[in-house]
Amino acid sequence: MASFTYTARDSQGAVVEGVIEAPHRREALRKLQMKDWKPLKVEEVGAAKKEKVSDRSSKENEPTAAECLPFLESMADLVRSGMSAGESLRLLSLRLQKSRLRNLCSGIWAKLGEGQSLSAAMGAYPAVFDGQTINLISAGEATGNIRDVLERLITHFTEQAEFRRKLVAAMAYPVFICFIAIGVVIFFVLYLLPRLQTLLTSLGGKLPLSTKLLINFADFFVVAGPLFLIALAVGAIGVYQWRKKEEGKVASDALLLKVPLMGSFVMRVSVLNFCQTLAVLLENGITTADALRLAEKTAPNRAMRLQMREATDRVLEGESLSRALARTGYFPRLLLDRVAVAEQTGNLAPGLRDIARSYRAELDRWLGAISQTISASVLIAAFSFVAFIAFAIVAAVFEVSASFRF
Repeated sequence: MASFTYTARDSQGAVVEGVIEAPHRREALRKLQMKDWKPLKVEEVGAAKKEKVSDRSSKENEPTAAECLPFLESMADLVRSGMSAGESLRLLSLRLQKSRLRNLCSGIWAKLGEGQSLSAAMGAYPAVFDGQTINLISAGEATGNIRDVLERLITHFTEQAEFRRKLVAAMAYPVFICFIAIGVVIFFVLYLLPRLQTLLTSLGGKLPLSTKLLINFADFFVVAGPLFLIALAVGAIGVYQWRKKEEGKVASDALLLKVPLMGSFVMRVSVLNFCQTLAVLLENGITTADALRLAEKTAPNRAMRLQMREATDRVLEGESLSRALARTGYFPRLLLDRVAVAEQTGNLAPGLRDIARSYRAELDRWLGAISQTISASVLIAAFSFVAFIAFAIVAAVFEVSASFRF
């Protein structure tokens, strides 16, 4: 039998404190409720020490955002078979093999046993579930459509994960080519050219212009390279310190939007996230005001987020969504025209879903084209540099050979 300290409010509204004996916390709560008391705080005596020890030993098993989609998929599988949400969580907490996911289900199940709703229990894990997920689950509980909500959330997160996978795949090859090109330059400047320069100097003779340019470039690289790295490190530290302040974050994000390609990419991704999230929220019965407030937070760029917040304020003041979004300057005109049509026909949620689907396909094509362009440009630059190195070496050899004949 364990001892629990409690703070509760009695039927008259007065705060009562004391100690109660019970085999577990749930039974302690039940005993307090039988007295018609409302528990405010119930803790096991000595639990603080136990929690410190367990926190140190199980930090690695704490749920993270990576468990969100597997949790929803596992729960949806059981709900489809006819189980209730609570019974599904109880079974998952016993049957799952992955420790983090099992701990997540166990924690939520324990909070359900204390009388909390599913959305409130999930809200205790902000590192796993974001605000829009909690609100959608809450709406599903209120309407009795928890199964439909789970299905739509799974579709939404699956599409986002697939997009991230395509993004990584599209940018992996250009990044790899860039690293190879930089490695070739460093190998030539630090290893190959010094030995070649020693050989040509010992043989004597006049070096051609291409070889002189190559040697001068290598000398400049050896001197300026470390200085450039130091300046880059100092600049990175300065930007990091600047971005610790909210003003710095907004200003730096605004500058990022003006960078060629990078700014366009950030805007396109933010627009896609906004449309996808708003569609999911509206489809599941979230009010337009709450849906817009949640959707605007999906923009990773703070400068864009401020503009979308102003657009949301205009919509709440009575302006149409398409016109308010047009004022931000981030949304393409064709997309805004489709939003306007969806508003006029009263099919905003399905319209936004179709817009997000077609815009995602367009973004995939744009990413593919950019990836191919960057890859081709880096390859051409790398091959051109290697060809120039080969030409400079061959020209030097011929020049030295010619000097021997005379």
